[in-house]
Amino acid sequence: MFPAGQIAIVVTQVNWFDSGKLSILIAAVLSIIIVLYTTYHRKSRKSYQVREIGGIKAVEEAVGRATEMARPLLFTPGWGGDIQRPTTIASMNFLSHVAEKTAQYDCSLVYPTHDPVIMTVAQEVARESYIRAGYPDRYREENITYVSSTQFGYAAAVDGMISRLKPASIFLLGTFEAESLILAETGNSVGAIQIAGTDSTIQLSFFIVACDYTLIGEELFAASGYLSGNRSILASVRAQDILKVIIISLLLLAVIWSTVNVLTGHAPQGWWSF
Repeated sequence: MFPAGQIAIVVTQVNWFDSGKLSILIAAVLSIIIVLYTTYHRKSRKSYQVREIGGIKAVEEAVGRATEMARPLLFTPGWGGDIQRPTTIASMNFLSHVAEKTAQYDCSLVYPTHDPVIMTVAQEVARESYIRAGYPDRYREENITYVSSTQFGYAAAVDGMISRLKPASIFLLGTFEAESLILAETGNSVGAIQIAGTDSTIQLSFFIVACDYTLIGEELFAASGYLSGNRSILASVRAQDILKVIIISLLLLAVIWSTVNVLTGHAPQGWWSF
């Protein structure tokens, strides 16, 4: 209790900088600098060397197989994404390349999706690819359709297409959730060659066991950049590789540092301790 007539004044001190999170700040700044560096210097590099990915090599085989068997090729981006997701954008770059190949080989391309916006963008991407290939008359807008916004309504609709049309090749590239195994198993049952790719770690295991080729995580983004020739995408992949090297180096340094301190009996101190 304060004596009568006196007023207690409480002063709150604001801490604008948390020294305990200094390492996070350094990592964030370093990542931003590397991304900006690789993006700024993307035009100065003569070429980007991308590791050979089985899913990319199989595109020609998949389109050629559908053409030889006189059966359609089915491409779907999954139910879990929208047009703003990086996986959907990567899927569109992949679609552009596949559509150009189907135009050259005069193979039917079927594209069911759960989102009207994705459908519209896919129609434009396919149309441009057919024009670029020199066969605009082979483009069929009605083959790129919206089926259902509900997850299992979409899965049932695509499953029905696969069962009826029996496509020779199926591309499952985008953001997938519980419908991944349903679609992959149905495609496997009709004997289709399947190329899948997603960044969902949960669904990747289903694609690996049920599909012929699987683009794991960032391989989808690298493949889209490789096929489209977009140097900005390839520059971002290069930034990721540089960051991986730095992270691995720091982990090795942390292991050596901790081992030395254990052997010498000294515990590491400061923000750099692990």
